[in-house]
Amino acid sequence: MTNPLTNPAPSPLATPAPPAPGTPRSANGAPATAARGGRKSARRRELGACGVLMTPFFALLVTVFLIPVGTAVWLSFFSADQPGLGFGPERTVFVGLRGYTAVLTDPTFLGGLGTVVLYCVIYIPLMVIAALALALLLDSGVVRLRSWAQLGLFLPHAVPGIIAALIWLYLYTPGISPIIDLLGKADITIDFLGVNTVLPSIVNIALWSNLGYNMVVFYAALQAVPREVVEAAVVDGAGPVRTALQVKTPLVRSSIVMVAMFTLIFALQLFTEPMLLSESTPMINSRFSPSMYIYDAAFVRNNYSLAAAASVVLLVFTVALSYGVTRWTNRANAPEEATR
Repeated sequence: MTNPLTNPAPSPLATPAPPAPGTPRSANGAPATAARGGRKSARRRELGACGVLMTPFFALLVTVFLIPVGTAVWLSFFSADQPGLGFGPERTVFVGLRGYTAVLTDPTFLGGLGTVVLYCVIYIPLMVIAALALALLLDSGVVRLRSWAQLGLFLPHAVPGIIAALIWLYLYTPGISPIIDLLGKADITIDFLGVNTVLPSIVNIALWSNLGYNMVVFYAALQAVPREVVEAAVVDGAGPVRTALQVKTPLVRSSIVMVAMFTLIFALQLFTEPMLLSESTPMINSRFSPSMYIYDAAFVRNNYSLAAAASVVLLVFTVALSYGVTRWTNRANAPEEATR
């Protein structure tokens, strides 16, 4: 039996025995194994939280992008065939790359691709420059009633694209357009839907609809520019124009690239405006743009294989252009970042 006088029980306040010599320790003095275990547990919690937050994104990505793209690729390799001079039962046959060959050798598709490229060359610079100029004016404080000006510029973007195209179709149509009547009183004759003016007219509709949205994006980026940098430029003698072009604009370059990229992607899908305007002018046919070509192939000619092949070609073309713009902007920014 243990004698309590000779072997007293340890006190609850007694200092624990130190670890054995040579036990590794972390920076705060705790054993390294416990610190590593804590870090691994925190890492697992972070990964779990990231997985929960990213699950809706990946679910939407698979549902609205990967599955439709996979379906289009599969349809592009098969076609419906009716043997017996078209009187036999319809069957699906493998055609390989025949659909892609037909698309890439079709002059109407290539012509529509060239039209949409010309549309991008006109539309994208005008959109980026005009939206940035308006944002710089609002940020400079020159415009009074800034909130009302932002609302007025953004309001056209709230109008659905079909409604906007119908409004401008009314303004472009001779005989009912008040703009054409007003110009006629000044002995100015202009056909907004003529062979040389139909593409600028479509660009005008897109500008009217999307200018305010991109202006808001640039204005939000300008609000993040440090005021100290602007004040230092003013103290150094920079005027308003020089401050806007040489101080503010370089600091929002990433926003400019983003707006240009998104505008390029949406411009390559040109469909709504020419589709509605085609009802009033022979200058716009049913295959005016690649998207209209795909619509005509699928729902007019019922050639889903050709429509799927054209969709895949347009997707590859869009991805290639977007990748090229990204690489070009990264190379343009590399020397500047190296000097910082």
